[in-house]
Formats: sequence, C-alpha cells, structure tokens
Amino acid sequence: MTIESSFFPFPSEVILIPAGALVAQGKMSFTLVFIMAILGSLIGALINFATAFFLGRKTIDALTKKYGKFLFISKKSVKKSDVYFAKHGEITTFIGRLIPAVRQLISLPAGFSRMNLSKFIIFTSMGAGLWSLILICIGYVAGDNIDWISFNGGYLTLAIILLSLIIVIIYILLRKKRSIY
Repeated sequence: MTIESSFFPFPSEVILIPAGALVAQGKMSFTLVFIMAILGSLIGALINFATAFFLGRKTIDALTKKYGKFLFISKKSVKKSDVYFAKHGEITTFIGRLIPAVRQLISLPAGFSRMNLSKFIIFTSMGAGLWSLILICIGYVAGDNIDWISFNGGYLTLAIILLSLIIVIIYILLRKKRSIY
C-alpha cells in the first residue's frame, strides 16, 4: 500500500482483494488488514506530500517554465490549481484516493499548496480507508461467491458511485453552510 500511494504505480487491488479472500477463509484478521492498508497508504501519501512540501513552489515554477510547454502546463494553470486546491483540497484529497492513477499523485498538490497536515492525514485516511474497505469486501465476497459477484457486480459499482456522490453533496452543503456564517 505504501508503494501504491507513493510515486510508483502499483495497484492496491493486487494486495487487498486476495487479502479479503483470506479474511473470508479465516486466515487473516479483517481489522489488521484494514488498519495496515490505511497505514500503508498514509505512509506512501506522506512521502509524496513531504516531497512536494519541501520542494516548494519555486521548484514547480522553475519546472513549469522549463518543461511546462511539453506537458501542456502553464504558470496560469498552476496558479488556477492552487486556488482550486486551497478551496477544495480536503474533498479533492478524499475523492482522489478513490480514483486509480490519481491516488498516487493527489498528495503532490496537497504538499505544494501546503495543505494543513492534520487535514491531509484525516482526508487521506478516510479516502484510503473507504477504498481499502471496498477492495477487502470484494475479496471477502469473492472468496466464496464468484457467481453472486457476476450477477451483482453492477449493483456494487452503483453503490460505490452513489456513496461517493452522497459524500460530495454533503461536503458541498456543509461548505455552503459555513460560508453563510
């Protein structure tokens, strides 16, 4: 999980789905697998966060100036992303943990924008926890119920999407409520 959440693309599915199947067979502890998955993700995310935090804005500006045209990144787009991340960093960090390929990189803008470390840890842990829980449960169910999965896979996907939407809506409503006061 540490590898997956740092710079190296390594799918957590490879570890957590089989671990969930082993939990179903009683060969591993659900609690231990879940906690270790979150801790592993958090350690990898903190490596990226710290790297970005200590490289700082000057490094990003220099890299953007030198190589930005090759990556279609301008100084303006970097500034825009800073403003966006300052306003929506928490929910972006949370949701980013649920999206493959994004989860490895979402810690970088958090570090560059100097997101509050406590908030980063909380939202990273929540997102990594939800993703890990989903994968462990898939493995758990798959351990004994491959026919059931084939039949109900669409419902599981729909439930994940709905849960994510509910979380985003709650976040937006709370954000609006806070801005009123």
